[in-house]
Amino acid sequence: MCAFWDVPTTVITAVRQMGAGVEEIDLELGPGEDDGTAAAAASPPPSPPQFTADARRHHHHPLIQQQQQQQGINKQPNPRKKKKVVKKWRDEWAETYKWAYVAASEGGTTHRIFCSVCKEYGRKHRRNPYGNEGSRNMQMSALEEHNNSLLHKEALRLQMASKDKTLGLIDRPSFIKAILQRDPHELEFIQAVQEVVHSLQPVLSKMPQFVHVLDRMVEPERVIIFRVPWVDDKGEAHVNRGFRVQFNQALGPYKGGLRFHPSVNLSVMKFLAFEQTLKNSLSSLSLGGAKGGSDFDPKGKSENEIVRFCQSFMEELYRHIGPNQAPIFDTPLGDIGVGPREIGYLFGQYRRLTSQYEGMLGAKGVQWGPSNLRPEATGYGVVFYAKEVLADLYKDLKGLRCVVSGAGKVATCVLEKLITFGAIPVTISDSRGYLLDDEGFDCGKLALLRNIKIHNKSLRDYTKSYPRAKYFNDSKPWSVKCHVAFPCATQNELNHADAMALVNAGCQVVIEGANMPCTSEAIEVFRQSKIVFGPGKAANAGGVAIQGLEMLQNTHRVQWTPEDVDNKLQETMKDIYQKSLKAASDFGIVKSNPEALVYGANIAGFLQVAQAMLEQGCV
Repeated sequence: MCAFWDVPTTVITAVRQMGAGVEEIDLELGPGEDDGTAAAAASPPPSPPQFTADARRHHHHPLIQQQQQQQGINKQPNPRKKKKVVKKWRDEWAETYKWAYVAASEGGTTHRIFCSVCKEYGRKHRRNPYGNEGSRNMQMSALEEHNNSLLHKEALRLQMASKDKTLGLIDRPSFIKAILQRDPHELEFIQAVQEVVHSLQPVLSKMPQFVHVLDRMVEPERVIIFRVPWVDDKGEAHVNRGFRVQFNQALGPYKGGLRFHPSVNLSVMKFLAFEQTLKNSLSSLSLGGAKGGSDFDPKGKSENEIVRFCQSFMEELYRHIGPNQAPIFDTPLGDIGVGPREIGYLFGQYRRLTSQYEGMLGAKGVQWGPSNLRPEATGYGVVFYAKEVLADLYKDLKGLRCVVSGAGKVATCVLEKLITFGAIPVTISDSRGYLLDDEGFDCGKLALLRNIKIHNKSLRDYTKSYPRAKYFNDSKPWSVKCHVAFPCATQNELNHADAMALVNAGCQVVIEGANMPCTSEAIEVFRQSKIVFGPGKAANAGGVAIQGLEMLQNTHRVQWTPEDVDNKLQETMKDIYQKSLKAASDFGIVKSNPEALVYGANIAGFLQVAQAMLEQGCV
């Protein structure tokens, strides 16, 4: 049995702390690192001390310390010694990452950090690359990276599903794993599907016949990818990539926008087409979902270059679209980077190629076919939806301070309608920063903002006319004090940190004006903070509603007044809001739940499409 004085003091400390509930791990230390061997080597060995047995119990006695130093000299020091230490920041891991645990190998000498959730439920088990060798910052960085990975998020969903015994067939959703295996790089599409699947768990537990329908629904019916060659004003040739994702036609002809933006890729197109399918269903229109576009950037291009690109794009697209001829029924419309100008060029080329004058492109010039308020419909609809949400909270838009992101047609139309209802919008943003006017925008200021964007100038120019306003470079508007927030720029613009900033700014309601502008982490923050959240597939469905009205007008060769269209749009947004609440209530999600509108919109949109697919068979 080893004498007590042979045990280093540091180990005694570690053992005592373990007795108090602190975890012990091994770290390898070199000679001279905290163990005193290097200092002992510099002095001559003392003669062996003599002391009584009673003194041995006092290990702090100077003579015992001398004997310990002598024993350290007599023994050959190893090049690497193991020393027991305590890392109290393991407790921080346990608090911050509740899924993390320390697993010891056989023998208990080597410790590694594992994700128990991924090990149990995930498709892939990921290990902390630093093991027990990394610093605190390295370990925390590795864990945070894994915590934000799609693989871990999918494993968390599966863990939640497995805890609910009533879910039966959806304990391990095969379609999520299939998407991850087939297209692991399509992050936006996977995010959109996971959000919907999470909301549909109450439905699938009660209606298991829809499980296999959902399996088919998350795969698009047709994906078209083509090259778009064009020549710039210098005579140099360029090639961009064009897309059209025709996602689901169970309810009717494909309908969805065209987007020209450098961020366009297959993942973005699939996510937008999937969202469009549910949005069209939610608006009670007999329309399927589709989306298209190109990674072409209209900014900085001359008029002639845009004409040439649009004509080249349509030379391939026209083969896959059309309102009345089989086998494909697809009517595109505008989106980011595709306004009335681009739609006009596209329609002109389509008419030249087909010799047909058809209402196959939305948002055409008012003089030749579309509905009034067509460009404004999405932005107006967002505010109409927010008005219904606030009415249920016994509040009115008048006097409420609002922050808006984006500076496109949706954001500016949101500003316009907020001003009409007496709200105080104070921000607008672009890709370089955001503009803050604490006094609030009015109609005159809005006209200036639109003129700035038409001429592709910076929002900073606004401060030349209104010096009290401020422009913040490389910043987002979510830290500005507000009652209501309207993210209207692009997907995933509002992340976890931005959501926390909104909470600290006193925000009470968030209404999405863009498609999926909030990340999953941001939505979770809103849920925990009890902030009412209106999802984009419901809030920005005004554009879809006007498309249906436009098709009806084109069929009868009539045009309604702006007042008529505005009233019909307001009725449609009220109907979408009430339909979402009813769908949530039918499946046990109470109205007071901050996520009730998210659940309701996903459930209501899904059920109509799923029922049609079930009745039409496996096609």
